[in-house]
Amino acid sequence: MTETDQAEPQLVQEKVGLDQKQERTWAMFCHLGALAGYFFPFGNIIAPLIIWQIKKNESELVNDQGKESVNFQISIAIYVAISIALMIVVIGVLLLPAVCIFNAVMVIIAGLKANEGQRYRYPVCIRFIK
Repeated sequence: MTETDQAEPQLVQEKVGLDQKQERTWAMFCHLGALAGYFFPFGNIIAPLIIWQIKKNESELVNDQGKESVNFQISIAIYVAISIALMIVVIGVLLLPAVCIFNAVMVIIAGLKANEGQRYRYPVCIRFIK
């Protein structure tokens, strides 16, 4: 027997993208990761950003929904900052909880839509990342 006969055959694995179920699940996580902001400062931006950066090359849906989620969370951060500034004139006291509730509801809706495979678009979202 020669040396080549004794060698085990090498398995060649190609990098395969995510299957449809995984793709929808990661797209959902891009949205639901924003709920981390209710527990950690800037978690609403950091969690979707990390998920999007890790999975964006594996799926067009995850890339699209990750951008959408990050854009919306940056927009929400701006709206929260404006609400805090408006606390001086009292309107911010009412506006801040409204923005937080709106964020939670929109994130859950977006997560459900992404899990169905739909490309969800948030209302009042400033699209910083194209």
